[in-house]
Amino acid sequence: MNDSLNVYSTAALAYLGDVVIELLVREHLVKCGFSSSAKLNKKALDFVRAPMQAEAMKKLLPHLSEEENAVFHRGRNIGHTNTPKSATVAEYRAATGMEALFGYLHLAGREERARELFSIAYAEKLEERKD
Repeated sequence: MNDSLNVYSTAALAYLGDVVIELLVREHLVKCGFSSSAKLNKKALDFVRAPMQAEAMKKLLPHLSEEENAVFHRGRNIGHTNTPKSATVAEYRAATGMEALFGYLHLAGREERARELFSIAYAEKLEERKD
């Protein structure tokens, strides 16, 4: 892992990564032509709920570099005390690892890599268009 990024806590990387993923999701949905905030928010949940992120992460794992995999595992292994009722502990941990990865990529200035991984993770969802 880039030593200059080791100064950030894993929780901080996940906090930032949550926003990075949310931005990619929102950008996709707006480009698809959704315009009402209710519809945008409903569709966004299909991407950002912990179970969805855990599934997306399974698709990403074979595509990660050794460094990216290390960041994911570091995020996944954060001690969690509050798991939402809508997710299992394993799903929540995987989602946190994904968020840490995307936060790391953002801080490393690797926006294109984040977009590439987002496209892999959500390939089927990205093909869905406005109903």
